[in-house]
Amino acid sequence: MSNNRYRKISKRSQISKIKPLLVMALFSLFNVVTAPASAYETGQAVAPDTMAERVKACVICHTPQDKVGSDAYYPRIAGKPAGYLYHQLQNFRDGRRNYTAMTNLLDPLSDDYIKKIAQYFSEQHPAYAPLASTAVTPALFERGQVLIHQGDPAKNIPACVACHGTALLGVAPFIPGLLGLPRDYINAQFGAMRNGTRRNAAPDCMAEIAQHLSSEDINSVATWLSAQKISSGDQPATSLPNLMPLKCGSVSSVKSVDIVNSEVAK
Repeated sequence: MSNNRYRKISKRSQISKIKPLLVMALFSLFNVVTAPASAYETGQAVAPDTMAERVKACVICHTPQDKVGSDAYYPRIAGKPAGYLYHQLQNFRDGRRNYTAMTNLLDPLSDDYIKKIAQYFSEQHPAYAPLASTAVTPALFERGQVLIHQGDPAKNIPACVACHGTALLGVAPFIPGLLGLPRDYINAQFGAMRNGTRRNAAPDCMAEIAQHLSSEDINSVATWLSAQKISSGDQPATSLPNLMPLKCGSVSSVKSVDIVNSEVAK
């Protein structure tokens, strides 16, 4: 079976699985805020109105423990900085990122509610144990480590740690961590940034970086990152030691990256 045919079948299979989950998710997301007063008056069982209850719609796919095996494609959102999660939820809702299930879930939600969801998940810090990678050559792994920690100046590729922090857990409030993500997911996101199906606020620094990376570079970075573990309680940094090498519109919707980091550079 060809790779293209396999991908099409796999995609159809994922869609068929996600439809019933989406129905459950929509019900979960709204049932705690739409329960009629009569339910309380009659003593009928009603779910507690907590964020943990409301975001059951999200953890159908993004479980607190993080999925493994065949479901490992779903990214880790626990522990990501709140500002980053907020922007990405907006991007899904407003069409800058494309995934039907996410768009359908988020389309009815206000910015204030999305912000609460982002804040909730930013406060969760479970451990993450990566799956063992197979058929990874030492050269591939080493190339990924070099790109992540040193970049490649000859190709105008900055080191990942220059923006995402030395621990690669992100920088609050807007820069995401890169650990706890499956290799296939990382590869797919770079592909989406290269072809424009995943977009961020201009200037889109990650789209620019993705254009400079070869497919082999992307796979090496994804392979190295996906092999790293996270301990329980690990959290994003609160600052960077130096100015970021590129201006990134997604770092703040109000200020330029130079302004955001001006205090860090002093």
